[in-house]
Amino acid sequence: MSTPRIVVTGIGASSPIGATAPESWTALLEGVSGARTLEHDWVSKYELPVTFAAEALARPDTVLERPEAKRLDPASQFALVAAREAWADAGTPDVAPERLGVDFATGIGGVWTLLDAWDTLREKGPRRVMPMTVPMLMPNAAAAAVSMHLGARAYARTVASACASSTEAIVNALEHLRLGLADVVIAGGTESAIHPITVASFASMQALSRRNDDPSHASRPYSVDRDGFVMGEGAAALVLETEEHALARGATIYAVVAGGGVTADSYHITAPEPEGLGASRAVRLALEQAGASVDDVTHINAHATSTPTGDIAEYRALLSVFGDRIHDIPVSATKGSTGHLLGGTGALEAIFTILALRDRQAPPTINLTTQDPDIPLRISGEPIALGDGPQLAISNSFGFGGHNAVVAFASA
Repeated sequence: MSTPRIVVTGIGASSPIGATAPESWTALLEGVSGARTLEHDWVSKYELPVTFAAEALARPDTVLERPEAKRLDPASQFALVAAREAWADAGTPDVAPERLGVDFATGIGGVWTLLDAWDTLREKGPRRVMPMTVPMLMPNAAAAAVSMHLGARAYARTVASACASSTEAIVNALEHLRLGLADVVIAGGTESAIHPITVASFASMQALSRRNDDPSHASRPYSVDRDGFVMGEGAAALVLETEEHALARGATIYAVVAGGGVTADSYHITAPEPEGLGASRAVRLALEQAGASVDDVTHINAHATSTPTGDIAEYRALLSVFGDRIHDIPVSATKGSTGHLLGGTGALEAIFTILALRDRQAPPTINLTTQDPDIPLRISGEPIALGDGPQLAISNSFGFGGHNAVVAFASA
């Protein structure tokens, strides 16, 4: 029995640079930054050392109807907004509920619901804690909301592997479709964790940029003066289906999901393995599953968070896989524009990778003033043309705990 080809037929996103996937892509190509000073009283109340982040451009509770929004944590709200867009973009596939699955991820889940409930308990007592608190804060709430909205009954699964979460969800969806567990899967990830406790925590571990006076230039992957990542939020969703199912219904195909790789560093809870050994294995697995060689890769969307240690470890991983050819492949570090959406970042970057293949241009990496000489990748502040012929790109995501996930896409 031959392995079915899996294709992408719909995309949706709510990001710091766009309310939809097309808006986000246009802003990315234009070099827009989503990082802004936070206009919340809790920034000064708690004297936070970092006063900016990349909040989503469109608030999800202004998009959803009030009755449904109030029963969902912001993370699940973002997920539902992105999933609806992707589903509509795919042409609202006619698929039996038992053949429709959901693979939706998050890194943290309903942190706002959890901590708001704790404040309510302390200040007003247990009777005032909302009865929907647990269903709203649980990490699988986003997957549940998407599955119930679309009537997906094949399965609704959640992976939580920090910043690798939604790339891993896409790899899982690929495997589930190849196994025949569904004909159509909506996959992606979400995060809404720009909260005083997370900002304080990431700042305490020296992970965040401190450029409070210049937020739009704070996320600067590969720059010699990079000083940490910028927190982002939002969600992205992709509709994946077997090529047979897509062609039978006359769907527009964005790209082929060619392969995926998931590995673990087993090294440190926050730091990447210095030589990128786990990351390089994930890249090799994705290419092997795609039946591709390193010479086939024409574009890379890098994890590239703008941290001093993370960026160099990823470069070493790529160098070990591609050798000197890595210096000729157009690489994009799109977190320079969007910030880091944590569990939602991989799905958003997967969409950017797919659109790069469609439009045959690698998006720019902004804020790169002086490139780190130890990371001599082919980076540009302007879009780079990818040329003619077949295209194959990979998108990398790595997370706390040593989680590595890579997905490979081929042009349709």
